[in-house]
Amino acid sequence: MSLISSIQTTLSTHCPSKKAKPAPVENIAIIGAGLSGLTLALALHQHSIPCTIYEARPAPLNIGGAIMLSPNALRILDHLGVYGRIRDEGYAFDKLYFRSPADQPLDAYEFGGEDEYGYRGLRIYRHVLIRELSAMVAEANIPVYYRRKFVRVVTESETDVTWEFEDGDTASAACLVGADGIHSRVRRYLYPDLEPKFTNAMGVTAAVPTAQLQLQVPGEYNLPVTIMNKQHGAFVIAPQQRDGSEVLIGRQKRAPELDQEGWSRLMGDKAWCVDFLRQGAADFPEVVQRAVSEIAPDSINVWPFYVVPKLDTWSSARGRVVILGDAAHAIPPSAGQGINQAFEDVYTYALIVAKCDRDYVEKALKVWQRGRQERVDKVLALNAQIDRRRMPKPAGQEDAEDDDKPFELGWLYKPDFDEMVEGWLREDAAVVSS
Repeated sequence: MSLISSIQTTLSTHCPSKKAKPAPVENIAIIGAGLSGLTLALALHQHSIPCTIYEARPAPLNIGGAIMLSPNALRILDHLGVYGRIRDEGYAFDKLYFRSPADQPLDAYEFGGEDEYGYRGLRIYRHVLIRELSAMVAEANIPVYYRRKFVRVVTESETDVTWEFEDGDTASAACLVGADGIHSRVRRYLYPDLEPKFTNAMGVTAAVPTAQLQLQVPGEYNLPVTIMNKQHGAFVIAPQQRDGSEVLIGRQKRAPELDQEGWSRLMGDKAWCVDFLRQGAADFPEVVQRAVSEIAPDSINVWPFYVVPKLDTWSSARGRVVILGDAAHAIPPSAGQGINQAFEDVYTYALIVAKCDRDYVEKALKVWQRGRQERVDKVLALNAQIDRRRMPKPAGQEDAEDDDKPFELGWLYKPDFDEMVEGWLREDAAVVSS
């Protein structure tokens, strides 16, 4: 019997979809109390799987700009009871718009829609979501330990894993999940020599009052919008706050890589950041010129863009150490799916662990990663399609219909994740029976 067939036979026996209840995993340790880690804790708690969160910072993260949540992620947050607590604290919208340097409409991309997808897109401040997730974790009596910086895995066996903190203390659990971001320390156990790759690009953003743009939001000038410009790159304007009374403004540029101290210095150089946001403003529509006329230095953020190459595995050989979200895959921002795919990771991981016997976690994770990688690959293909539509077409291909067809996004925004996981397991059983 082949290795794959052996895995599939074991899963069909030890990951029953409906009948026999598997012996559960006793406890899972989560490294990172960010969006992924907190959401994973709630998902595990929903399946009565004990978990503990360890965070290097001294307190919940209360900084960071707004993020965009699409229907696939909002469906997960709704199922976990989070959506009702955040829905009225963000800006709801249905489409992302693109305009020419002459301020003419170019394209639109659906990011939600209550009638079509069940949810409108939601732009919400990261710290608001962290606040509500943290409150729900506390209400569920899930332990969270701050100032506990993960350093390394000490030992891993067939049944558990032991790791070390910066102060020399150790702890053990049945499974250890690295939800600790693109610069993940947990990932070093799986890939000791891997470092995130800098894309030679960075973004600078700020927040300004919408009134400064002299626009009615919502109104005839559709937002969020990306205004294209071949010479200076794109300029983004995206409403924030429930009533759209504030907008994010931002631009990207090519840049050399800096070390952590260098990025901190650049972040602290507010005058440079303001100058960059205003650079070439006269070559943009008047709305951009108004947007950069007054910029509060304390609203500025600098974001260096890093990616992680496609990884062969997201878990250790024994399946007791796992990475997910930004630690496992990097998704460019074209389709706005970075954090949304991380939420898919944590929700489906919790489902797989809940359905499978604790002694067969490593085999279950192979099925989970294969299913998740297929979704991530489709998102990457969607990103490429979006990018082609935003870029000028080569001479002689201006009238090509290649990527001008409407996007079909039901597969992305309307999945039933419980059925999806059941399908992954059924497909494996079907292969064996065939």
